[in-house]
Amino acid sequence: MTDSSSKLRSQMQRVLITGGSGLVGQRLSQLLVEKGFEVTHLSRNPTNDEYQSFHWDVKKNEIDKEAIKNCDTIIHLAGAGVAAKRWTKKWKKEIYDSRIQSTRLLVEAIRNHNSRLSHFISASAIGIYGWDTGENLIDENASKGEGFLADVVADWESEVSKLDDFGVKNSIVRIGIVLSDQGAALMEMMRPIKLGFGAPLGSGKQFMSWIHVDDLCELFIHLIQAEQKGIYNAVAPEPVTNKEFTQLLAKQLKKPLFLPNVPSLALKLMLGEMQVMLTGGNKVSSKKIEQTGFNFQYPSLHSALKNLVK
Repeated sequence: MTDSSSKLRSQMQRVLITGGSGLVGQRLSQLLVEKGFEVTHLSRNPTNDEYQSFHWDVKKNEIDKEAIKNCDTIIHLAGAGVAAKRWTKKWKKEIYDSRIQSTRLLVEAIRNHNSRLSHFISASAIGIYGWDTGENLIDENASKGEGFLADVVADWESEVSKLDDFGVKNSIVRIGIVLSDQGAALMEMMRPIKLGFGAPLGSGKQFMSWIHVDDLCELFIHLIQAEQKGIYNAVAPEPVTNKEFTQLLAKQLKKPLFLPNVPSLALKLMLGEMQVMLTGGNKVSSKKIEQTGFNFQYPSLHSALKNLVK
């Protein structure tokens, strides 16, 4: 496909995004517009300040059918933050319901109101593989793992797969740790290092499969433009251990590391069940998405941190 024909095709497409106000959604919206797509959002409190937005309320099972009628692609990013709060019974239910119910609402709305939709792309998570996969390199064919997050993600993906019943091409993007200079994981990892308290977590041997936010957004766009369906890991080609990540981040910040590893027991006392997100890990493969022709701008952690940490 030539650049001009790709641009023309983009200009004819309207992309509807859920979770458009989040860290990934904001950057993705910006890049889509730059590439000639028309972007709209679904929101509980719709405004038209920057992007046209339409009302939806997952808990009330409400959605503006006009949003669904006039879009060619939907990118579904919405869901309660997995690391936003301690995993109480109430918050775990919110994590689950926000993903399952929102996807059900979208699928039903598509079934009833859209005959033009060509592509549904849903965020997912590498948490489906479980949180203790060791040094094995995991690809998209790996079995579902054990634990709360694996169960959530498996049910989430199952809801997306229902679109197959009425012929909508769908893609599932299993996202790793997203690195951005606008908040989220990287900022939390930088804080103790800046204060002189940086140290690897647990054994430090657990793998971290990460991705630069720009590469993640470009991956979503690539799936649209290359018309790819299926399940893809959204991780950089070079996963690293927690110890390696901490050392590289400290080096980029020009800060020393002299404290011993933070014991797993201490993390469990502080965080409860969600400590598995820090003491467990996955070494996840990016080979499948690369085989579709996708190229990472930040394939190594060094290149990503150099760009994000000033």
